[in-house]
Amino acid sequence: MNLQRTNPYLKLLEIPVGYLNIMGYVDKSEVNGPGSRAVIWVQGCLRECPSCFNPESWPFEINQLIKVDTLVQKILSNPHNTGVTFSGGEPFWQAPALANLARQVKAAGLNVMSFTGFSLEQLRSDQAPAGVGDLLDQLDILIDGAYVQSLAIHSPDSLVASRNQRVHLIKNLAASGRGMKQPLLGFFRRPKGRGIYP
Repeated sequence: MNLQRTNPYLKLLEIPVGYLNIMGYVDKSEVNGPGSRAVIWVQGCLRECPSCFNPESWPFEINQLIKVDTLVQKILSNPHNTGVTFSGGEPFWQAPALANLARQVKAAGLNVMSFTGFSLEQLRSDQAPAGVGDLLDQLDILIDGAYVQSLAIHSPDSLVASRNQRVHLIKNLAASGRGMKQPLLGFFRRPKGRGIYP
């Protein structure tokens, strides 16, 4: 896919305050984190990783605008959701709105995790997208690193899609009681050949 490069900040300014630009949403996923989860795929990514699972998420153009409060209500209305996963696209390009959403669902007792193509060190640097610190403060789990096709892991049981990616337990889910009812190593069971990766 050959996309015309755009300045993501100009496109991000088109998203009204209090809204997210998303590619998709599902409830009750059991393959995108611990327990039964809501999953939000945000729109927009600059990486264009070869063999990306979601190339339709790359453009920063408006796809589906949804109010954060509406999405929170949708997530909380499903009693099966024990957590929320952010994927994409690149979630950290929309960090302020996702931090707002994460705060609200955590206040209701859900856990929050995110995939990112950035490394944790990049997210903590001065060059990180706006609002990254607030989103990191809300996360329980972070899986970082771009997908690298030559380092791909072809196992439905793997926590990561390629060997360069890392799992960071930012908060202690077991102690908090927020949805960590199964061991971390078992939370990424995917049907063979299927799954959503960053």
